[in-house]
Amino acid sequence: MADSFSGVLVFALLATFILAGTIIRAKIPFLAKTLIPASLIGGLIGFVLVNTNLALGYTSEDFIVFTFHFFTLSFMSLVLTGADPKQTKTPIFLGGSWLALIWVISLAMQAVLGLGVIQAYNLAADVPLSEFLGMLVTHGFTQGPGQALALGDLWQHQYGIENAVDFGLIYASMGFLSAFLFGIPVARWAIRNQFQTSTLAELDPVFEKGIYPKGEGPISGKQITHSANVDSLVFHLGILGFAYLLTDQWLLHTQVLVVDTLFANVFSHNLFFIHGLIICVIIRFILDKLGYGHYIDNETQKRITGSSVDLMVAATLISIQFGILIEFFVPILLVCVVVTLATALLCFGCASRLKSLGVERGLTTFGCCCGSTGSGLLLLRILDPDLSTPIAKELAFFNIAILFLSFHILTLMAPILPAISLITVASVYMVTIVIAASLLIVINRRIGTD
Repeated sequence: MADSFSGVLVFALLATFILAGTIIRAKIPFLAKTLIPASLIGGLIGFVLVNTNLALGYTSEDFIVFTFHFFTLSFMSLVLTGADPKQTKTPIFLGGSWLALIWVISLAMQAVLGLGVIQAYNLAADVPLSEFLGMLVTHGFTQGPGQALALGDLWQHQYGIENAVDFGLIYASMGFLSAFLFGIPVARWAIRNQFQTSTLAELDPVFEKGIYPKGEGPISGKQITHSANVDSLVFHLGILGFAYLLTDQWLLHTQVLVVDTLFANVFSHNLFFIHGLIICVIIRFILDKLGYGHYIDNETQKRITGSSVDLMVAATLISIQFGILIEFFVPILLVCVVVTLATALLCFGCASRLKSLGVERGLTTFGCCCGSTGSGLLLLRILDPDLSTPIAKELAFFNIAILFLSFHILTLMAPILPAISLITVASVYMVTIVIAASLLIVINRRIGTD
């Protein structure tokens, strides 16, 4: 039985790091005032302990699998969450479209910038790097650790792009750091000047420490099943687990049909999250149409999503190999700085033109473009702790919209990108930016601009 403990103990260690981050933020006033999430603090603690061999013998590679799967689970859980009956569909559609178009522009822009930075670096480097390692930054920043890991694995093993997996994980981790180190000060500034819509976001001791005093915490979620039968949380996890199994079976049966074709990579388990997202959309649609949608409690589902995000963020940081980070520190830093600044200008510049919810949408989309939907949600929770604005639901629509708006990049090009000429890739990405920007202008007029 001793051999069966390995994966469970790694998960226990991951959760312990987050627990430590929670306690440290509550006890150290400086960290409390920074509003840095406990998952980020815990992830940094784990990174240090793992890379100094003080983590019970576990290595960074032991945490990679959790990075991939919690990334996927967070997306699938978010889509299973139902619509708030108090919110109309029109603002969700418009706001979600705005978020999606910013994301698509960022997806293409970051890849082009990463390509340019690595090409410039190679002019002075003794050992040049593959330009595709620069383009991989967009999958670490705009898509998150799951996709960065999946595509890095494809590029490294099928196209010989050396160190692609490690670069992908580092980019994803740097993306989270950029999202919070840049986004949290913006959130504090917005709260201090009362630019946010939610009245619950106040820079009081409880908000900063991140822990409610005894008896003051809000009640979250309702029981769907009777506890004498099955716990409601397990019931919700069962729905998510069923969706996971269904996605796996879909991929296994489809892979037989597309083997040795151009679509083989598209139906690889490396792109599990895309297929899982679609499966969850279908499940949610069927439940709503049959009148069973109320059997999924939104608050419980949000807790599952939030927990997956916290675990994903911590696991991503711990997965970084210190040796690779140091060896390629200069090119990685150059790419990340350029991409972060450009993304901030894009997100906050466009958001400043919105008449309502501009700061919330700008901060949310910046988080999504520098980590994943999860980091966007974490930043949104600072300004909107109870998710009272429609932006959380806009993110659900956003996750579907980006699949269609960026289908040609994510599904057709990204899996085989190293096999395509750089001129073709850059041209397609630039055209994508122009078209998405044109659509964004139309959406801005519908939402209302200054």
